[in-house]
Amino acid sequence: MQLTTSRLHLRPVNTSDADNLFRIYGDPATNTFNPAGPYPDIDYARDVLARWLKHWEDYGFGNWAISLKDDPERIIGFGGLTIRTYADIPVNNLGYRFSFESWGKGLATEFANFAVSYGFNKLKMPEISAAVRANHLASQKVLTNAGLRYVRDIHDVKKAPASMLFTLTHTEWDKKSG
Repeated sequence: MQLTTSRLHLRPVNTSDADNLFRIYGDPATNTFNPAGPYPDIDYARDVLARWLKHWEDYGFGNWAISLKDDPERIIGFGGLTIRTYADIPVNNLGYRFSFESWGKGLATEFANFAVSYGFNKLKMPEISAAVRANHLASQKVLTNAGLRYVRDIHDVKKAPASMLFTLTHTEWDKKSG
């Protein structure tokens, strides 16, 4: 299953994505706002990828490898909708991370808008949430542009300041898009 937006090409992650996952998530620049820091090594990236593949197997949706439509072989990011637990509450989590050279081009907003629409139209999710750091203003803007709104603080990374939880319900989305 391959999907496209006006500029992006998305496909489910596969076992060959470990090097690209480490290249992006292991880069200190892409972890500027991540208190957990960059992935320490390729083995860590392989473990994360195995969890992502299991999520696809268990739920039929998950993270995509993201590339530009005009260069579908070069992965510029990863993102998707997954079931995550914050403060013992499971949520349909919107997450994404793009390579540093992809920042500032509106790609995250394009992706987030697509993912929200996909989550509500195709997956029939009742709501979609995302966690973002209080100092990550660009990502907060992406989430707001995709229709999500701040609802409360959550503690999602041990020994780190709280994150902000943004949420959009299917009903709210229907009103905005209808």
